[in-house]
Amino acid sequence: MKSNNFIPYQGITYPVEESAQRAKDYYTYMDRRRSLREFSDRPIAKEVIENLIMTASSAPSGAHKQPWTFCAVCDPVIKSAIRKAAEEEEYTNYNGRMSEEWLKDLAPFGTDWHKPFLEIAPWLIIVFKKAYDVVDGEKKKNYYVNESVGLAAGFLLTAIHNAGLVTLTHTPSPMNFLQKILNRPDNERPFLLIPVGYPAEGAEVPELTRKSKEDVIVYYE
Repeated sequence: MKSNNFIPYQGITYPVEESAQRAKDYYTYMDRRRSLREFSDRPIAKEVIENLIMTASSAPSGAHKQPWTFCAVCDPVIKSAIRKAAEEEEYTNYNGRMSEEWLKDLAPFGTDWHKPFLEIAPWLIIVFKKAYDVVDGEKKKNYYVNESVGLAAGFLLTAIHNAGLVTLTHTPSPMNFLQKILNRPDNERPFLLIPVGYPAEGAEVPELTRKSKEDVIVYYE
């Protein structure tokens, strides 16, 4: 049963032909998105970062709980601390924690435990998931937390690409050090570390091929 606090939907619709063209154009545009590890230190205005994050925060969430916090870091001292802690974890990953299969799968990307982009990129956005909320000292349940925060992260990546910027989804597992460095409360857990910036001059990415439509779509008609 609907409550009394509903309002008319005010979305945008398009003619059939325009809708089809917009879908095709958007796919073409998004297919150019790439993860990048070579950043310029060119600054980005705080207002830009704020609008990117608010776009992410428009994502759907279980029971509209919006179980996320976005920490935007440009302080060089904090970025340096994050890099140091991340590289310590990554060194352990690349030197015993990761399986041989995992290392083999990563080989085409040319990655290792060195993460200079964590200091070079002008901003780091650390996405935290809120396992629960605290209201007036009382725990309040959140629903579908991982799914909700994953959707918000996807919105964020799309917004970054749309702004002509580049990023990388960095997951230096385990990521508990982020909670400590940023002094986040117990109900928040690090989910993703996302550097944001412009590409470095001459930046390169691996030559990759994405799966075809036959590989990713199953129609039931």
